[in-house]
Amino acid sequence: MSAAYSVSVRGLCEFTAKSGDLSARFTPAPTAQQGIAGHQRAAARRGPGYQRELTLEGRHDLLEVRGRADGYDPRLNRLEEFKTHRGDLERMPANQRGLHWAQLKMYGAMLCVKRGLPGLELALVYVDIEDDTETCFREQLAAEDLEREFNDHCARFLAWAIREMAHRELRDRRLKGLTFPHASLRSGQRQMAEAVFRAAVGGKALLVEAPTGIGKTVGSLFPMLKAVPRQRLDKLFFLVAKISGREPVRHALELLGTGVEAPKLRVLELIAKEAACEYPGRPCEAQSCPLARGFYDRLPAARALAIDTLHLDRDSVRRAALSHHVCPYYLTQELIRWCDVIVGDYHYFFDTSAILHALTRENQWRVGLLVDEAHNLLVRGRDMYSASLVPAVLADAVRAAPPALRRPLAEVEREWRAIHGTQADGYAVHACVSETFIGSLRQATTLLAEYLAQGPAPPERPTPGPSTQERALLTFYFQALHFCRMNEEFDTHSLFDVTLQGAGATLCIRCVNPGEFLRSRFAAAATAVLFSATLSPGAFYRTLLGLPESTAWINVPSPFDERQLEVRIEPRISTRYHDRARSLDPIVELMARQYRARPGNYLAFFSSFEYLDAVLGLFEARVDDIPVWRQTRGMSAAERGAFLARFTPTGVGIGFAVLGGAFAEGIDLPGERLIGAFIATLGLPQVNEVNSEIERRLQRLFGCGYEYTYLYPGLQKVVQAAGRVIRTATDRGTVILIDDRYQSAGVRRLLPEWWRV
Repeated sequence: MSAAYSVSVRGLCEFTAKSGDLSARFTPAPTAQQGIAGHQRAAARRGPGYQRELTLEGRHDLLEVRGRADGYDPRLNRLEEFKTHRGDLERMPANQRGLHWAQLKMYGAMLCVKRGLPGLELALVYVDIEDDTETCFREQLAAEDLEREFNDHCARFLAWAIREMAHRELRDRRLKGLTFPHASLRSGQRQMAEAVFRAAVGGKALLVEAPTGIGKTVGSLFPMLKAVPRQRLDKLFFLVAKISGREPVRHALELLGTGVEAPKLRVLELIAKEAACEYPGRPCEAQSCPLARGFYDRLPAARALAIDTLHLDRDSVRRAALSHHVCPYYLTQELIRWCDVIVGDYHYFFDTSAILHALTRENQWRVGLLVDEAHNLLVRGRDMYSASLVPAVLADAVRAAPPALRRPLAEVEREWRAIHGTQADGYAVHACVSETFIGSLRQATTLLAEYLAQGPAPPERPTPGPSTQERALLTFYFQALHFCRMNEEFDTHSLFDVTLQGAGATLCIRCVNPGEFLRSRFAAAATAVLFSATLSPGAFYRTLLGLPESTAWINVPSPFDERQLEVRIEPRISTRYHDRARSLDPIVELMARQYRARPGNYLAFFSSFEYLDAVLGLFEARVDDIPVWRQTRGMSAAERGAFLARFTPTGVGIGFAVLGGAFAEGIDLPGERLIGAFIATLGLPQVNEVNSEIERRLQRLFGCGYEYTYLYPGLQKVVQAAGRVIRTATDRGTVILIDDRYQSAGVRRLLPEWWRV
């Protein structure tokens, strides 16, 4: 049999069965967990002999169609498809209902062929997760009618499938012959590339600690692309911590895409909805936004034009979208299915509702993950799987609530007060969230969802977005919904704490070990490579990121000569909190002495803005011949740019910054633009009640509470900041570590091996 193109029922029907307008009005959707539970309850109510989750396959020409029907009752000869929902079913868009019917009919056609049935009854069953009621729509169809439906959808998809097969065949053939874009690999780059390739073809996970300067981006992309044909990978996801991280990826892919025999990779950069919107403030409805009107009717032409562009950044997607009068953001979402390399922020794959993870699972894609600056994933992972409820947000919602919502919100207020009413301390940890509070919160979110979904239809004339009242209710709704979702997952990986704020209290489900959540994300990938200049110790990151025990860790040797960087420890100064007042004079003296010995551009890092201000104030009072500039809280992009613009090849002076902030990593100041750094801190996170509780929890979980909470995260920030100094093979610079604790063996073993301290 000739080669086939495999497609899921859902993927096929979403391509062929959706038409009409785009509708993104507020519709309260169940969570994935609620949807699974709703399906299970509905199936459990069926009688004996009921067959659940039937795996079905069908073939049409070159197409192999696969899927899993929810349930079949052989006694009634009825095939059922369950769909969970919340609220009034009448608000579901007609094209969504049409998509559900198309999927069910495809399943019906394949079941008739598999079991030789002359026909069957199809039942589209909508399960309301709030009251567990079912609304059923039935249709009796003959096998030949279902076969005709099946063939019609397949025929409409076939031309696209043939095009996709040709694209993938050419892509994979050229990837096999892909050559490195430079004359040779840099020192350390070959070791990294070989390790990435071995991990990729072996279907393993890998942690790579590699210093700045070896070319980690191309050193990871090249071997992963070479592994695509060997591992039959469908896609690569290159995930970055910041928008600025996309530029090196774009440059590396351009290098790899040059030449006559270069692979014709389709590269897509994901962008936020706010950044892509052409009509900010307007609802995504046909009556309000012209790009939503007839979206699905014009989508095929826009999609076909876009994929020929190959590199789909924000501007190129926008051009393709507007040339066919469709929304750029939703066109981008559609293009994920048809591109080879997807570049985006961590949250697109790791968040609770991550689209890349959802599509990977739905379509059974084999994906390769490349995670840049992976040390950031620990903090980001904790943020994704934590949830807070703030008193001010509830207060705003109460003020904005219509009469019908005031009573349930008042009940939330009462139960909220009951949690902290007897709390004597400003901060307290509770064993769990009370069921009565969660019950009141769920009831409030249910009624809020119904109210928001029943809001007025979009007007004929565009309006400037949601009102202040709607924004207040939406903010509380989404915070409460996320809080309930994280409570469902609550276990030893998280803690529940309450912080008093005046007459109220902030409630927080705080993720301590994000690995328990991220584990399923990594399991969905065929291979994953995480890399950064700071991934030591490997066991720390492997554990708290939820990577498999089989995950390898390598430390790539630095390409720099130890003589390029002078690293000195200043052992006579303590930067501990209680010693800071005494540290100001010697730090100012040390900085001035170093600058006068070798004038140029320096960065000085401190543990907090308060410490920075104290040193800077004394420095300006004592030293009047050395230019200084400072980082401030909440700097805009323009202000950050102005700060960095002071570091010119001919400039001189000292920039004062906070360790772990915007200027401590991810910036590139080669040559004379930066010749040294003062790091007046060990980088340890602040000792406070929250971190103390996290330390106790991590001690119970792993026996390394202090190291996991303070030492390892602190030294990671120090090494990142020091890494700003040496960026190329010709750079020369000095790093001065200011704290007596840098002399201890436990700290020094966490510093890069090539530093000679």
